[in-house]
Parts: sequence; structure tokens; C-alpha cells
Amino acid sequence: MLCTPKKTVAHSINSGNDYVMTVKGNQPTLFEQLKRQFEQAPVHSVDRQTEQTRGRQTQRTVSVLDTVIGLDPQWVGVQRLVQVERVGTRANQPYQETMFYISSLSLDATGFAQRLRQHWHIENRLHWVKDVVLKEDQAPLRTIALNLLRQHGFDSITQGLRRMAHNIPGLFSYFQ
Repeated sequence: MLCTPKKTVAHSINSGNDYVMTVKGNQPTLFEQLKRQFEQAPVHSVDRQTEQTRGRQTQRTVSVLDTVIGLDPQWVGVQRLVQVERVGTRANQPYQETMFYISSLSLDATGFAQRLRQHWHIENRLHWVKDVVLKEDQAPLRTIALNLLRQHGFDSITQGLRRMAHNIPGLFSYFQ
């Protein structure tokens, strides 16, 4: 069966689950509908947060619409439309981005802000390490190393690699 976003959200709802799905340019009609609705409709709630870490400053504004108008009915279960605007500086360079989401959850902006930050925590903790530290795209088997080190209590993969790189018996003990 071909997996499409519309089938994925339908499957989520039909199996008793909820979803928060990023809407990107690969769904141009939906993307433009969300963009237009946020330009025209009053928002239900707004949450603003400012964060300064590791030489970065970011202001996030999460806005939620609770009125869903004119979406294809195949987008099953949509209860909220979410817009996240990020403005800030990275390495002293300004940046700005706007992301859109659809969700079957009936949360306010603060609730969505918390959920999205939890997701990005996982993204940054796992995928950034795989892509940057372990260069996963160049050697997919390194996922094993990442999983073994995490399973054995290493929060810092860099520290885990330094500690275990020359401890062959210790490495083999992880496979038991």
C-alpha cells in the first residue's frame, strides 16, 4: 500500500491515536491554505518564548487556529492549525522561518509549544548526533554504536566514544 500523508493521518485516527503533522512544500495546496488562513483569521491562542543557548538567540511564536475551513476532507481529524515562527540569530547571522502543522489534538498554543519542543529535543538528541557526530549518512551501521552507548547510560556520545574506543572487552560486553 502506498503511504501518503492523508492515509497516515486517517490511519492514526482510525487506530485511536492523535497526530501533529508538519505541512511542507510537498503538500502545496494544504500549505497555501494554512498560510492564507493564518493571514486572514484571528488566532485562537498565542505562546511566545525566547531562548538563548550556545551563542544562539531564538524567539518562537506559536499561534493556533481552532477553526478549520475548506481543507480536503481526506485530512481526517484535523482540529487545529498551528503556525510556528522562529526569529533569531545563529553564529551572529539573522534567520527567520515559519512552519505550519495540522493536528487532531485540541490544544492551545502553550500545549503545542510544549509538544513541539519535546519533539525537537528528540530530534536534536538523536538525529543531530547521528548526522553530525557519527556521520550516519556515510556509515549507517554507526546507528548500532549510538544505540549501544545510549542504552548503557552515555548522555554524551562524544564522551562514550572516547571512553570505549580503546576498551574492546567493554565494547563486546555491550552485545550481551
